[in-house]
Amino acid sequence: MAQTIFITGGARSGKSSFAEKLALDFGEPLGYLATAQMLDDEMNERVRRHQERRGNEWHTIEEPIRLSQALARSDGRYQAILVDCVTLWLSNLLFKYEESGDDCEERIQEDVQRLKSTLHGMVTPVVLVSNEVGQGIVPDNHLARLFRDIAGTANQVLAAAADEVHVVISGIPLKLK
Repeated sequence: MAQTIFITGGARSGKSSFAEKLALDFGEPLGYLATAQMLDDEMNERVRRHQERRGNEWHTIEEPIRLSQALARSDGRYQAILVDCVTLWLSNLLFKYEESGDDCEERIQEDVQRLKSTLHGMVTPVVLVSNEVGQGIVPDNHLARLFRDIAGTANQVLAAAADEVHVVISGIPLKLK
């Protein structure tokens, strides 16, 4: 089993930059598994800035839904794979399952367990980035509360499965495990 590193923190905390630095330590070539969907101009600009910051050392793999399968297909092709980010992947799944009328929470937890199993079988080190969404006020609507609960549970599962866990606050990484 390859090393799994889980990094969490708030929005704009410096998680992605820290994750990129950790992944670079494994050497090249590097895989960047992007879960974002560029659905508007603002998101396009965010993605462009991320790509610009990363530079040419990274090969980008775009996969908003089938994260476990994309990791498995990429295994052994890179010195490390950075997944940015678990939170966007979870929101993509939530909207997909909600549209189909499925039990969102149960289906997403199955996907998280599948990701955990995939991570245990990897030969390539994986760095996972995820937002900590549960430290703010209780959201005022059902969907936002459901997402907060799903993300919190997923983060617990993935952090427990990881070899290392870091939280980044105001650009300062703290190693938890």
